[in-house]
Amino acid sequence: MSSLNRFIVVLLFDGVDLLDVTGPPEVFALLQRETGNAAGYQVVLAAETMDPVTTSAGVRILPDITFQEASTRSIDTLMVPGSVEFDDNRRIHAITDPTVVNWVKELAGRSKRIASVCVGAHILAAAGLLDGKRATTHWSTAQQLAADHPGVKVDADPIFIRDHNVWTGAGITACLDLSLALVAEDFGEAVALRVARQLVMYLKRPSGQSQFSVPIEPVSTTRRMDDIRHHITQHVADHLTVPGLAEHAHISERQLTRIFKTELGMTPAAYIESARVEVARNQLESTDDTLERVASACGFNTPDTLIRAFRRKLNTTPTEYRSRFRHSG
Repeated sequence: MSSLNRFIVVLLFDGVDLLDVTGPPEVFALLQRETGNAAGYQVVLAAETMDPVTTSAGVRILPDITFQEASTRSIDTLMVPGSVEFDDNRRIHAITDPTVVNWVKELAGRSKRIASVCVGAHILAAAGLLDGKRATTHWSTAQQLAADHPGVKVDADPIFIRDHNVWTGAGITACLDLSLALVAEDFGEAVALRVARQLVMYLKRPSGQSQFSVPIEPVSTTRRMDDIRHHITQHVADHLTVPGLAEHAHISERQLTRIFKTELGMTPAAYIESARVEVARNQLESTDDTLERVASACGFNTPDTLIRAFRRKLNTTPTEYRSRFRHSG
């Protein structure tokens, strides 16, 4: 691994999504703070001219160099953010400005690695850089990407996808996950983990658009469901069953199952498991208890049951979770 700074060019253009531009450099800056030396990345923002660029959030950003200047350099990573617009029916569409697309074609030829952020994948596709490749983008424009570019293997599920030297990231905050993956490739998993902890996030999130938190707190439920949820929380370590919950709520088992599906979108058993996983997460974050003790305290009874539940709900293991989020008391 070279100790020299890697040269990263982030594209700027009017209407670009602000977080797409600012998120990755923040990750790269934290890398250098964590390693405590000059090795890391040199990040520059490039635009067609040196005039301020107005982002989608209305915030104006000053470029460091022009596209023309960037085209004379050897680029380690070219990062292409995206931009969207809405039609009269409030349907979202990714924008691909022809001038930006042409510059991406030019700069890609001088880049060792190319990465799109969010709907920036549409620009890469328009530049012909995703032909025959598997790629992702924000879920809201995945159908547009597939329709506009049939030669691209669009997969809207993963947080990010790497196909050889081309990386594509999913929507919004997934730019942080993508950037962490680039750090891990360049400087190793251990360093990337330290950066992830500073960001208070996972080094590797599972595929899909969901977060790690277990959805056990719905926005609004009836008083009866609130009482059932409270009962489950208070007795999470006990042997909870559908007949027992129905008896507690003074309703039939069939009615209990129906209101769970109607109000929470899941079965009673799935909710109980989610509640137990949530309690287990807190235990793993804040204690040094063994997996046996955590499993027992959360109603899983055995570590194997706990591990299977974590894999189902979080796509990770209790041990991996603790290694990333354990904090001192």
